[in-house]
Amino acid sequence: MRARALVAEALGTTFLLAAVVGSGIMGEQLAGGNVAIALLANTLATGAALVALILTFGPISGAHFNPVVSMADASQGGITWGAAAQYVAVQIIGALVGVAIAHLMFAQPIYAVSTHARAGISQAFSEAVATFGLLSVIWGCSRRHPTLVAFAVGAYITAAYWFTASTSFANPAVTIARTLTDSFAGIRPADAPGFIVAQLIGASASTIAFRWLVPALPNTADQVVLPREQ
Repeated sequence: MRARALVAEALGTTFLLAAVVGSGIMGEQLAGGNVAIALLANTLATGAALVALILTFGPISGAHFNPVVSMADASQGGITWGAAAQYVAVQIIGALVGVAIAHLMFAQPIYAVSTHARAGISQAFSEAVATFGLLSVIWGCSRRHPTLVAFAVGAYITAAYWFTASTSFANPAVTIARTLTDSFAGIRPADAPGFIVAQLIGASASTIAFRWLVPALPNTADQVVLPREQ
């Protein structure tokens, strides 16, 4: 089961980044300089891809596609820390492959270091808020409405693109991979560490909050995002 779960996490994260970066490139090319239209295209494609990918890979791996989700799951006993480390590794690899695929589809260099500045306290704070919200949706829905989690996560990310200054990366693997695309979706490598720290803080705060908000939850998490194969 572990091998299938790891492949599912890698494939899901690969397609997620292909959607994020590919739709950013397509949106930028077709928007004629209108940043709002480019962002809307990027947003809708990402949200729709998330729903499809969670429904596809969720029953196999839990459809984390995100290191902070895997670590949060491990912190509550849903998976072991060893499994979480493996998830994180394949998520990062998948994310990097997804960027390469998107670039190749649009006849761009396989990797290009981003020059897109996303610096400052407001950007980092936005990432903490975005990640807190994402983990809150996951914790709140996965235990009570597991069949709706894919749609809730997709809807949340679609909204968070627009209500956060950072456009809601909310994912360390995504952040790392997006340093290697000098496109609409990119982030400068120098700005990535601040995003990742903020994401870890937001995820931790949400996990602690939901342990208090829903005290009737079991002591260990048997699922995050969707039930996994046993």
